[in-house]
Amino acid sequence: MRAADVRLSRPSKTLFPDDGLTKGDLVAYYERMAPCLLGYLRGRPLVMGRYPDGIDGEGIVQKNVPRHFPGWVRRAEIGKQHGTVTHVICDTEATLVYLANQASIELHVFLSRLGALEAPEAIVFDLDPPDPSGFGDACRNALRLRGLLEDELGLVAYVKTTGGKGLHVHVPLRTDDDFGSVRGFAREAADLLAGRYPDELTTEQRIDQRGRRLYLDVMRNAYAQTVIVPYGVRARPGAPVATPMQWEEVEKDGLSPGDFTIGTVPGRQEREGDPWKDMARRGRGLSAPRRALARLH
Repeated sequence: MRAADVRLSRPSKTLFPDDGLTKGDLVAYYERMAPCLLGYLRGRPLVMGRYPDGIDGEGIVQKNVPRHFPGWVRRAEIGKQHGTVTHVICDTEATLVYLANQASIELHVFLSRLGALEAPEAIVFDLDPPDPSGFGDACRNALRLRGLLEDELGLVAYVKTTGGKGLHVHVPLRTDDDFGSVRGFAREAADLLAGRYPDELTTEQRIDQRGRRLYLDVMRNAYAQTVIVPYGVRARPGAPVATPMQWEEVEKDGLSPGDFTIGTVPGRQEREGDPWKDMARRGRGLSAPRRALARLH
């Protein structure tokens, strides 16, 4: 199936009322970004965030493929506790356009791929400030986290906006470890950094125990947990995009997540390229970093 042959329904339907953006605009964004975005989707089970009535309506978090999806949309049956889930596998431009036409604004993916679902290809640290005014705090602490990961533990770190008020730091891995081992490592690293800056950072899951501190979350590092795909749109006013960045950008004053939207990101990517283009080739194992982390503790 070619993307051009996907039949669109009601492309003029408004999905982002405050911004006047339609389903047709969403389709156009994903179609334009497909050459870059598909590399982050291919082979990964997908969870759809669908908004048939726009972002002001009720959202649907959809794991199972709906019955009405056409046969040419690839599927994979994935094991879970007490059963299975049949996920979409979005590996073609036509599927990406079809999902956008289904008002799948948000696309969330596994950290592992088919064939090695128990082996994560990355660690994800979610830097979540207590409110939108804390984005600068997220930037400052993402740089601290990078220093720990790269300078002290010998890993490689990449950063992206979440499309919300925080940042995601991704660490590419070889597929040597299972999720339990990876999450244990991530938790130890997060605890170490939070211990260095206890007035600013916390790994406390309970919101009422965090105070005004930024939450350094590692809970996504588990089997079947998902993360917003790089260049994925968020169902929020302004149509923000979870956008990979250079670390030099994070160092600049005045950076705002509102700078990255479906109106700005395609041109940015075409002018500057993808800052994460080499990430898949830079995965490392955790044996030596784990020993280094133990020494730091």
